[in-house]
Amino acid sequence: MKTVSRSIGRASKQDATLALAREVLEIEAKAVTDLIDRLDQSFTQAVEMILGCRGRVVVSGIGKSGHVARKIASTLASTGTPAFFVHPAEASHGDLGMISRDDVFLALSNSGETDEVLAIVPLLKRQGAKLIAMTGQPASALGREADVHLYAGAAKEACPLNLAPTASTTAALALGDALAVALMQARGFTRDEFAASHPGGSLGRKLLTHVRDVMRTGKETPRIGDDATLMDGVLEMSRGRMGMTAVLDGGGRLVGVFTDGDLRRALEKGTDVRTARISEVMTREPRTIGPDKLAAEAVEIMERFKINQLLVVDGGHKLLGALNMHDLFRAKVI
Repeated sequence: MKTVSRSIGRASKQDATLALAREVLEIEAKAVTDLIDRLDQSFTQAVEMILGCRGRVVVSGIGKSGHVARKIASTLASTGTPAFFVHPAEASHGDLGMISRDDVFLALSNSGETDEVLAIVPLLKRQGAKLIAMTGQPASALGREADVHLYAGAAKEACPLNLAPTASTTAALALGDALAVALMQARGFTRDEFAASHPGGSLGRKLLTHVRDVMRTGKETPRIGDDATLMDGVLEMSRGRMGMTAVLDGGGRLVGVFTDGDLRRALEKGTDVRTARISEVMTREPRTIGPDKLAAEAVEIMERFKINQLLVVDGGHKLLGALNMHDLFRAKVI
């Protein structure tokens, strides 16, 4: 009987835990969606102010707001808006020298009454830097002193005590992302520029690796003339170990590809491997890509057309190389 009671008790606690988790997500989701109707001219003013800034965006906050501020600064910097984080307490002890009159200071404080942030506002004003405040209290001291105020308040925190910064920090983070993306769009920030600031890790590899960097060239690319026999094609395909061979005309232009699949289909039809010509069984007009395309585009083509190899050609359709999924795996593009 005790075992049954314990099981019921555990199940009840699990249900309560899941219910609470769902409530937290609902509250935080609402905090973000509430921002949509709240957006007004203040947001566009903030965007225009930053676009007109000759210096950098200095983002600051303390506590949980400080963590959000660091993330916003990082997102801005990686999407074309030069930005960095300054701790407000450190700013009062020398780091204020990092801020110039050409900069825009973005201060985060849910209450808008954070002493460490307010202490440096007069000094920022004296230097001539513009101030954007992101708070949950427009009428707060920080909100009143700001050149532009962005309202990031939440109706309630997800914390059951309505104390721990949860929904409010989520809202501020989302508003920061909206600001960064709006600036990114306004600047015409490109994929190449994004890649240049993300050279490390898998993201950098996907954005910076081109087909020419991973393709096989020269003798590593199996190829055969269009006057060859099917048997010659089988031998060349076996030598190249790519599951295919390119088929070229007398001028070195690509006219087809002969793959494992083509061989299977030929055998199913009873084709005589010894006498058949490669031109009779090859696939004409195969999928190709240029050497200057991103390797990620090669992946997209392979996945869309369900093929494992891709031939690389120039503008005149002359064969330059080839690559397959294994080459892309080795390059860590996928």
